Amino acid sequence: MKKIFKSVMMSFIMVSLVACGSETVELSGAGATFPLPFYNVVFEQYASKSDNQVAYGGIGSGGGIRNLRDKIVDFAGSDAFLSDKEMAEMAPVVHVPTCMGAVVVAYNLDGVKDLKLSGDVIADIFAGRIKMWNDERLAALNPGVKLPSETIIPVYRSDGSGTTFVFTDYLTKVSPMWASEYGAGKSVNFPLGQAAKGNPGVAGVIKQTKNSIGYVGSEYAFAQKIPYASVENQRGEFVQPTSAAISAAASGEIPADTRCSITNSDAAGAYPISTFTWMIIYKEQNYSDRTKEQAEATLDLLKYILSDEAQNIASEVHYAPLPAKVKEISMKNLKSVTYDGVSILQ
Repeated sequence: MKKIFKSVMMSFIMVSLVACGSETVELSGAGATFPLPFYNVVFEQYASKSDNQVAYGGIGSGGGIRNLRDKIVDFAGSDAFLSDKEMAEMAPVVHVPTCMGAVVVAYNLDGVKDLKLSGDVIADIFAGRIKMWNDERLAALNPGVKLPSETIIPVYRSDGSGTTFVFTDYLTKVSPMWASEYGAGKSVNFPLGQAAKGNPGVAGVIKQTKNSIGYVGSEYAFAQKIPYASVENQRGEFVQPTSAAISAAASGEIPADTRCSITNSDAAGAYPISTFTWMIIYKEQNYSDRTKEQAEATLDLLKYILSDEAQNIASEVHYAPLPAKVKEISMKNLKSVTYDGVSILQ
């Protein structure tokens, strides 16, 4: 009996040691809904390889940044990089691009499968200056397309949104009117239309509302089979948001901190409403009683996202992988991240 008891106890000790050696770390993040389809897959893959778990709330970029500022998450997801003013109001942070994507102009029009739009026309639609689908400017862009004599219903985000920032950043570059009257931001005072929360909300309203038009992350339009327009770029090309067209938008110089806009790129074949999306973390990881293990797991997650395996996942779920130069810059930036002042990545 004593031998059996001793054997059971030894087995228990061995199991306990193994469990302690591979203790699961739970990470939490919140923010952008734009990359959520990519994150859902990549976090699951990361968990299967590391045993660490990642919980992410798609509450919009604005909400994610607020949670990071309040130091209640390990990372924020955002399609809008922090402004100089926002950076000055927080402890130092590091922006890590995770993938690239497109904001598409999706619509619900009976019998119209192919629609071409220019930047100034999109701006005037969302400003309420073009009110009817058969407006002469829309007709001129779409010869041979039967546009209905119906009122246009714009759909926009009700929450603080990086997708809104990307869309309005583009509009300020292509429309002096939009730049002077509305500007770019995560929240903008759209003069008319219907508001909805998150990319899923906007996509849902467009799908259910005849004669509507709105801006959403491309994957949400793909998933719900909602048509979206070809958008004219700087070179006069009408471009669809393919992986190649999104990648072309990032062919220019990328700053060392990766904070840059790639909307309205002048590159050949570039889709003009393309963007990076970022995970933002604190440069010093010892805050809010976080352990060193949490800090190490946060960087391990980001290293995985920058890996070829994770970037291949981005392509599979209708995003574009990061250019090699962006991954190189990001790995260098991760080496500046510390815990108690000591670099985590040696």
